Amino acid sequence: MEKETLLDWYRQMVLIRRFEQRCAELYQLGKIGGFLHLYIGQEAVAVGSIAAKQNGDHTITAYRDHAHALVAGSDPKAIMAELLGKETGVSKGRGGSMHLADVEKNYWGGYAIVGGHLPLGVGIALAEHYKGTDNAVLIYFGDGSSNIGYFHESLNLAGVWQLPVVFIVENNQYGMGTGIARSTSAVQMLDRAPAYGMTGKQVDGMNALEVYDATKAALKAIREGEGPQFLEMITYRFEGHSMGDPLRYRTRDEVEKWREDDPIGILERQLEQEYDVSEADLDVIDNEVEEVVEEAVLFAEESPLPALDTLFDNIYVEAQ
Repeated sequence: MEKETLLDWYRQMVLIRRFEQRCAELYQLGKIGGFLHLYIGQEAVAVGSIAAKQNGDHTITAYRDHAHALVAGSDPKAIMAELLGKETGVSKGRGGSMHLADVEKNYWGGYAIVGGHLPLGVGIALAEHYKGTDNAVLIYFGDGSSNIGYFHESLNLAGVWQLPVVFIVENNQYGMGTGIARSTSAVQMLDRAPAYGMTGKQVDGMNALEVYDATKAALKAIREGEGPQFLEMITYRFEGHSMGDPLRYRTRDEVEKWREDDPIGILERQLEQEYDVSEADLDVIDNEVEEVVEEAVLFAEESPLPALDTLFDNIYVEAQ
């Protein structure tokens, strides 16, 4: 892997971390409303997997969606403005935290209904299959959504029709406040893949390089006609399910154990030990990211709220 590529991954992961930390502050100040689900601790999954896709591939995820939007290439200013409900946001302030999307980047959101985006992602894959392209779809979801009908129906149809989908379960150990072992009989998510004729692989979701390699291989298999793929990314969210989560279901020792495998720290050590990158080099990137985030916050705070006479705009698509 090229040194510059890994430095860019580091920048993206730090951007996600700093962006989410500022979001938490703005939420506590009452400037972000509704629900807010932070991605802190899971940065390596979004960065490593999206780096593996080709132009034309699609990305769709659930409500913990800020990171995927940033990595897909959406403007941090427009994302932050959306979180603050401003007209300059990616959805003109109508969607908020859980409904980010960017059509130009083939990034389709951001969906608040648990698992509701899975059949939508399969539908996008069906469209690409129908058109005869070699484009694929990365569908991200949490372990908590693996016990609902959308999940099984989507995997079944993708398997039956051999659609170009990589199902990526971000197994952060908890569905809201319930540990996976208390809610799921098949604790290893990958064990479900063979039931639908898919190849499954478990991946260290705290290591961006391993995430990249696994996703690259899955996409290669799809393009070679091997059908849909299933990846279980073992990761951990350092914060609560959402900002209103008191975290009473986890022990301090458990959290600290996972923090030893901080994904940014893992990549930082790889850069320093294998690519001769200095701490000063990384500090430069850190400072640049801080400026990007602060500019995004300033832009969002100074942007106007949607005008009242636009309340009913964009509800229906205008006929062409």
